Amino acid sequence: MSFKRVVVTGLGALTPLGNDAPTFWKNLVAGVSGAAPITRFDAERFRTKFACEIKGLDMNDYIPRQEARKMDPFTQYAVIAADEAVKDAGFAPDQLDLDKAGVIWGSGVGGLKTFEDEVINFSEGGRNPRFNPFFIPKMIADSASGVLSIRYGYRGPNFITVSACASSTNAMIDAFYYIRLGVMKVCISGGSESAIISSGVGGFNALKALSERNDSPETASRPYDKDRDGFVLGEGGAALILEEYEHAKARGAKIYAEIIGAGMSSDAYHITAPHPDGIGAYQVMKNAVEDAGIRPDDVDYINTHGTSTPLGDPQEIKAIERYFGDHAYAMNISSTKSMTGHLLGGAGAIEAVACIMAIRDGIVPPTINHFTDDPEIDPRLNLTFNKAQKRKVDVALSNTFGFGGHNASVIFKKFEE
Repeated sequence: MSFKRVVVTGLGALTPLGNDAPTFWKNLVAGVSGAAPITRFDAERFRTKFACEIKGLDMNDYIPRQEARKMDPFTQYAVIAADEAVKDAGFAPDQLDLDKAGVIWGSGVGGLKTFEDEVINFSEGGRNPRFNPFFIPKMIADSASGVLSIRYGYRGPNFITVSACASSTNAMIDAFYYIRLGVMKVCISGGSESAIISSGVGGFNALKALSERNDSPETASRPYDKDRDGFVLGEGGAALILEEYEHAKARGAKIYAEIIGAGMSSDAYHITAPHPDGIGAYQVMKNAVEDAGIRPDDVDYINTHGTSTPLGDPQEIKAIERYFGDHAYAMNISSTKSMTGHLLGGAGAIEAVACIMAIRDGIVPPTINHFTDDPEIDPRLNLTFNKAQKRKVDVALSNTFGFGGHNASVIFKKFEE
């Protein structure tokens, strides 16, 4: 059977660098750090006292108060990003068969704040079982895709993927596959996360996963720097409208880029640590490139997982060098987590937006906060340190890896008729 072509016709983003996609991209290219002291709760007793929070957001500007009360913040973020993407896609009322339109979302932890709030209330209330009636529907991760499906009346496939920090990339891959197979014509896909709460920060501190550079939050996320000491927690989300090409063409839609391939793999090694030789990272990129039907040297830019952890960064670089060979030195590579922090399950979606914008504008966003070369990382690699670089980007690959050994990659290409 012949596969359908899949294109991107709408974008939305709610991030620590901006509350819409254009602002996010402007600040990303400018090398702005989204890290600052935590305001969500009193973090004084925590080892990490900073994060990449969303700033200047008035939820009342987006969602009526009564509706917002029934949603965990991660679902609220999904609604804001999806509303922007749907508006950007510009569907006319008669241009969409709602039975062929779906929602596939991603989140690593879902309604963690709702769960924390209810457990605290239960404990402080004398263990009296007076739970909020919206506790369960707010907490469960699939509430985000369910709310979006109801909001737009999309009656096609509707579910959420959970694969830790690879969740939203897996969601986009599923959407890509379903459209490619003809199951859907249109899908809202992406991911969101809201884990900057005491249990989120405390839990990752216990794992020794977070940076503790409290004296300089804005420089704490240091992918590929010798002195990196962990990731910086972020929040927010992003949405992409994925659409079957002929459907988009028939309605005269603007097309940002085409998705041409996807890959998945597992490290099968450790529940939190990546394989030290990067075997899963190597395999997932190989799978994606082969699925796209291109050569490794066709890739111009890789937006890496690049979390700024001592173990994670080197294994991804090893995998890139092994798979791409000498071409690894001709590509641009960067980690936008140096600016956004790590959005966990929402990371893949905002990094997909970054890849698409890089293709559109011919500019690669930087890896900021590079101060000291890591002797284990080949200096011939162009890691786009500290300043964005202009270059023609025809093909961009986005990597996301998650606890449990989950690896997922997607490949975007400049659209051509």
